[in-house]
Amino acid sequence: MTPDNPLLAETGLPRFSAIRPEHVEPAVDALLADYRARIDALLASNATRDFASVLLLGEELEDRLNRAWAPVSHLHGVADSEELRKAYATAQEKIVEHASELGQNRELYAAVNAVAGRAETAGLPRAARTLIEHELRDFKLSGVALEEPARTRFREIANELARLSTEFEEAVLDATDAWSEPIASEAGLAGIPESGRAVLRAYAQEKGVDGWLVTLKQPSVQAVLTYADDRALRERVYRAYQTRASDQGPNAGEFDNSARIEKILALRHEAAQLLGFRDAAEESLATKMAPSPDAVLAFLDDLAARARPVAQRELDELRAFAADELGLSDLQPWDVGYAAEKLREKKYALNEEELKPYFAADAVIAGLFAITERVFGIALRQREGVDTWHPDVRYYDLVDADGRVFAGAYLDLYARSGKRGGAWMDVCINRFARDGGREVQAPVAFLTCNFAPATATTPSLLTHDDVLTLFHEFGHGLHHLLTEVDYPGVGGINGVEWDAVELPSQFMENFGWQREALDLFARHWQTGERLPDELFARMQAARHFHAGLFLVRQLEFGLFDFRLHREYDPARGARALAILDEVRDEVAVIKPPAWQRFPHAFTHIFAGGYGAGYYSYLWAEVLSADAFERFEQAGVFDRATGEAYRQAILAVGGSRPALESFVEFRGREPRPEALLRSYGLAA
Repeated sequence: MTPDNPLLAETGLPRFSAIRPEHVEPAVDALLADYRARIDALLASNATRDFASVLLLGEELEDRLNRAWAPVSHLHGVADSEELRKAYATAQEKIVEHASELGQNRELYAAVNAVAGRAETAGLPRAARTLIEHELRDFKLSGVALEEPARTRFREIANELARLSTEFEEAVLDATDAWSEPIASEAGLAGIPESGRAVLRAYAQEKGVDGWLVTLKQPSVQAVLTYADDRALRERVYRAYQTRASDQGPNAGEFDNSARIEKILALRHEAAQLLGFRDAAEESLATKMAPSPDAVLAFLDDLAARARPVAQRELDELRAFAADELGLSDLQPWDVGYAAEKLREKKYALNEEELKPYFAADAVIAGLFAITERVFGIALRQREGVDTWHPDVRYYDLVDADGRVFAGAYLDLYARSGKRGGAWMDVCINRFARDGGREVQAPVAFLTCNFAPATATTPSLLTHDDVLTLFHEFGHGLHHLLTEVDYPGVGGINGVEWDAVELPSQFMENFGWQREALDLFARHWQTGERLPDELFARMQAARHFHAGLFLVRQLEFGLFDFRLHREYDPARGARALAILDEVRDEVAVIKPPAWQRFPHAFTHIFAGGYGAGYYSYLWAEVLSADAFERFEQAGVFDRATGEAYRQAILAVGGSRPALESFVEFRGREPRPEALLRSYGLAA
């Protein structure tokens, strides 16, 4: 291995400033060659097949590969370039091919099976036994039992799916960056508050354009669709945003994901059937809590039956308001956010612009850390001098009550060119205890958002939704960082059922609504005044404003995704738009125009691991809402409750079933009523 390749460092944090696209392929080649050689040596040996020689070797080799690949994958999402894309695609293909070969290695499967059958395995720690169980399951899901030509075909599908997912995501990023509209006159910005104008001014300066520049980055889209009085501008932005990477809209056909959607669904269906499943939806549940596809559909249908009438009443009220007070007799999708903000202002005397001065990004971060210290007994301390990929990025050490640094996190909060939209947490380094626990590799997380950056005159000011987004991703981060499991494969978020992995993230959002929590950070950035009681009261009154409309939108996403994978028929093709129309007829109350192409930018399910699993957000929200009710009963900062939650949920990661962890914390199984109460829909 080349020692001067920064991706091959065995210890320490990634040296982002030293990583170049030309480092990627040589590093991956070297690591995969070593991986294969050591597996071959294991299988050629006559030594006893035990947990240390088989499972721990696999964990070590996988961890070493992750240490190199995690920073590359992350840079591909936050600092993209044409050269990095090419290097990433080539290396990813090799990694997927390697994983497919490994998953179909029958000798290795037999070795893991031999470990499972040893008498002493029953005496191993729970996490070790779970790791063995997951390995055997994953071998089967990788096609280890397939005979030729099915084995080779399954590997080919895995490679092609990885390539298509990458291309799908890149097409969305390119389509997002491709469209913009300069605005030369301030009159064209009527209705948009100063904070929004400052964002558009900054985009213009970035591109060397006079005046203001509307883009498809989230802060810009949000500012226009929520506040712009110019209805035609709202429509143009909506059309451009809702037709990204499709056959419609201003860039029609240029980045079109239509063929990729068809191919991804066809390949997922074929792979599922090769493994003996009816379809990709059924296969996806092999690693989830939900017991069957029918159970998922019944869960979503039941929620829809409760939420749709509420959503319809909300929409009827909005239409009447828009017609009577805004002169919008034919409320269109590009009017909904604008009219809803005006109605919210009228009903509750509340708008996001009134709240934003109380949510300066630095103060919110400090408050989030203060909550973490009170609830979980850990502190976060910024570390200067850490090598990052952008000047805005910060690094924090997590410190326990004894002053010991045991984990770390990168925060990258602001939208910019070359950075994927949305918000996410990802693994940089896994916790891994070697040498019987005497040497522990500290976990490190990437926490990424796309908030509006600071301007020349104001700090970065967040909406309350932004605050909840930050808390959400930080919840994922805590799940990764507070693990006490020794093995990466079942520690932190790894190995957790996909429909339970959102529990810690959605749980943390609840603190963003608590007076005690807001008092730690919600202060006016200019005056230092705490969030006034009457403003907080208006926030609480408006908390469930359009909860029905929000919920049916999530149900639309979840049902569309699940039915898309459940009903795929090779003879008829994906029928993506037809299924979406059917789902909308069933649950939606707002019908977008026929040219809208929502699926073409639905990266969650086509490039983000949520295929046939988007329902997980709502499934896990049942768990999170129920879990937080214990805090509401004991006190939101109650340390004993925080420690119980940390030990029952966060510390154990994927080392046991999520339901078992929940029952330990709550003393019973989850109750769906908690979710309805959290939306204000219990009645």
